[in-house]
Amino acid sequence: MKKLLLVFALAVACASCASQAAPGDAAKNVAAWERQAQNVTITRDTWGIAHVTGKTDADAVFGMVYAQAEDDFNRVETNFINSQGRLAEAEGESEIYRDLRMKIFIDPADMKAQYEKAPASLKALMNAWADGLNYYLHTHPAVTPRVIKQFEPWMALTFSEGSIGGDIERVNLTQLEAFYGPKKMSSTPVALRRDDAIEPVPTFVEPTGSNGAAVAPSNTTSHHAMLLINPHTSFFFRSELQMTSEEGLNAYGASTWGQFFIYQGFNERTGWMHTSSGVDNIDEYLETVTKKGDGYVYKYGNEERPVTTSKIVVPYKSAAGNNGMAQREFTIYRTHHGPIVREADGKWVSVRLMQEPLKALTQSYTRTKAKNYKEFRDTMELHTNSSNNTIYADADGTIAYFHSNFIPKRDTKFDWTKPVDGSDPATEWNGVLSIDETPGLKNPPNGWLYNTNNWPWSAAGPNSPKRADYPAYVDRGNSESPRGLHALRVLSNKKDFTLDSFVSAAYDSYLPEFDILLPPLMRAYDQTPASNPDKKKVAEQIAMLKTWDRRWAVNSVPTSLATYWAEELARGFAADARKAGQSADDYAAANATPAQMLKALAAASDKLTADFGTWKTPWGDINRYQRVSSAIVQQFDDAKPSIPVGFTSSRWGSLASFGARTYKGTKKMYGTTGNSFVAVVEFGDQVKARAVSAGGESGDMASPHFGDQAERYSTGNLREVYFYPEQIKAHTEKQYHPGK
Repeated sequence: MKKLLLVFALAVACASCASQAAPGDAAKNVAAWERQAQNVTITRDTWGIAHVTGKTDADAVFGMVYAQAEDDFNRVETNFINSQGRLAEAEGESEIYRDLRMKIFIDPADMKAQYEKAPASLKALMNAWADGLNYYLHTHPAVTPRVIKQFEPWMALTFSEGSIGGDIERVNLTQLEAFYGPKKMSSTPVALRRDDAIEPVPTFVEPTGSNGAAVAPSNTTSHHAMLLINPHTSFFFRSELQMTSEEGLNAYGASTWGQFFIYQGFNERTGWMHTSSGVDNIDEYLETVTKKGDGYVYKYGNEERPVTTSKIVVPYKSAAGNNGMAQREFTIYRTHHGPIVREADGKWVSVRLMQEPLKALTQSYTRTKAKNYKEFRDTMELHTNSSNNTIYADADGTIAYFHSNFIPKRDTKFDWTKPVDGSDPATEWNGVLSIDETPGLKNPPNGWLYNTNNWPWSAAGPNSPKRADYPAYVDRGNSESPRGLHALRVLSNKKDFTLDSFVSAAYDSYLPEFDILLPPLMRAYDQTPASNPDKKKVAEQIAMLKTWDRRWAVNSVPTSLATYWAEELARGFAADARKAGQSADDYAAANATPAQMLKALAAASDKLTADFGTWKTPWGDINRYQRVSSAIVQQFDDAKPSIPVGFTSSRWGSLASFGARTYKGTKKMYGTTGNSFVAVVEFGDQVKARAVSAGGESGDMASPHFGDQAERYSTGNLREVYFYPEQIKAHTEKQYHPGK
């Protein structure tokens, strides 16, 4: 850690401290911002992508966050409204418990103390971050923040890791409200009814996560390593940009709105891609709590320890409140394991998870400057990239897989997928697993590796880590995913990858889940008597599905038919599948009767006919990309323009993911999640890269870059990345200093 921070301290020479100035010292603030802005140049290329250069790393941070605010200040602010537990101040009472959840873990006083402890180099970056956003607001008086009127440096620590959900959001809101809500707790804890304690689960939840893959020089025609960067998030969740400085910074890729580091991307020597991990690294403890005097105590070994309490106030927007605001106060309970977040089986349940914002922000930034495998691995020694696996490649030809970067050491006699007995000292964490103690790969002999949010046991085919060598808690997966099967199919036994063929692999159209789903349907049809009315009704459909190559395409009728049939069939098995711990699709394929199989196909055909006039409707007429508003939550309309998309939900094993569904008033399906930023990178003497972002770079409907990448996005037609100064100069739209 000390070595890393010493290296990091050399990264930043100076930065404006205007955000630290006393309130009312506005003139000095503005003067400092203007001086720093002169050290920053923003060059917008012909796709509107910001290439930010600064004299120092802090200057680059100042400029990149200013550029992000130009592109979509609403998303920048919203991320930090959420990270500080202040959504209810903007959205109202419905967000109180979401805010409470954040405030339980993120305390402004603690963040300010963490900021004060930060090395000067990191403080400089946080100062520059706040200054860049405040300067944007100063130079754009027409922009009215919803909540955050002035950004302060410590706020950067409230959102330090970059993944879309984060560990805190694993805490169930319904259970949290049941414990801390209007139902007053009795002096003796009482078990909640199970139907009160569990949030309603929809029939199907769209798979989330990402794809990452790396190919070694031995498997490419150029004899250079290649990296696939393919995060699956909600659309428009990250900004594409480049940030460089005279202090050695030169990173390109996707930055989560408002954060000052490239989260998934590359520099001239190394590249990194994070994928959501199946690691079990958040633990719940069943606490034996009793009333004692004016408070509570909990059992720990032979001791009785006091349950600590704190007050949290959640302000919220309310027409009835003073100046349109009201507030609610909560008493929060904690044991040494962590905060109490719910109640189960007569016991209070505490939760323990990683809380190291200072280390997390340090790791997130320093890895963007790593020039080789050793330097990148050194950043991993901070162990704060908790919710992600990482795929790595570099110009030296090294490829690597790192499993989740934060895995507590625990006694394997316990089932850590369930709450454990908090009174038993044997359930304590004993440090974290080292990198060598976790599943990992470096230069496997097969010459490729990948992760698709699946288990690590197939990451390099036959050269993968072996499940038996690791504790069960390193991964919760019990089966291979459809995307995992697909990745193995496109990566195995191929020795001649080019950038073009690597893109083709990322968009390969095969849907392997239908290899599991369709054979039982065919058997059901063959076993059903000819006199059965459903058999007669679906004869033509069965004939079409029998000859289908199981590949998506905008003009494919079988894709439409198979998708609607599988959804219809799985709907009836969702509850039983959840109890069995299986996907509804696989469970239905194994358990549906022939009659259920055919009835589902008949119902799917009827649905397609009712909505589109015929069941022979091409997939592209149904599966659509639409963005007609700058709002974070889109409103979809069949009457408004939209674009056909061939690739499907990753539910069916599509590597290129497009999570789409119908909405109130629509018959067409509109995507909101899946492929959001896609890049392929080839390392060598010079970096070559291609990329595409969903829609475009700007959130402003009036900008030409609001939707200029939409067609490319929908077809997987990646554009050239302008990384070097000569490339950028040849494709420059405008160049300016912040504020000009």
